[in-house]
Amino acid sequence: MVLAHQAQRAAHLQVRIADAITAFAGSMQFVYVHVVVFAVWMLLVESSPWPTLTLVVSLEAIFLSTFVMIGQNRQAAFQQAKADHDFNESELELKTNTQLTREIHVLTTELHRRLVDDI
Repeated sequence: MVLAHQAQRAAHLQVRIADAITAFAGSMQFVYVHVVVFAVWMLLVESSPWPTLTLVVSLEAIFLSTFVMIGQNRQAAFQQAKADHDFNESELELKTNTQLTREIHVLTTELHRRLVDDI
């Protein structure tokens, strides 16, 4: 089931892009790149970087929070699919166990009948 889910995700370009962005945004490389870019920007590029930097950081936060929500939605969908699969498997196991119990009861009843009849 997990492999099928991964294959389905890999089939969609948008999902692959979102996965790549989320993976990069959740890494230390992301932090290092931002430290370097913002340090260069504040020290070398602009004399008064704060208004523009605030705008850029705010926009980036909006997009990153959107990617976090996309990831949470995907995780919730995966967990729901897994829960559905687990439920179906447990129901099948319950039916199998119930049927085995009934068959054991029938066999036990038949053995008991034969033993009592033989006495």
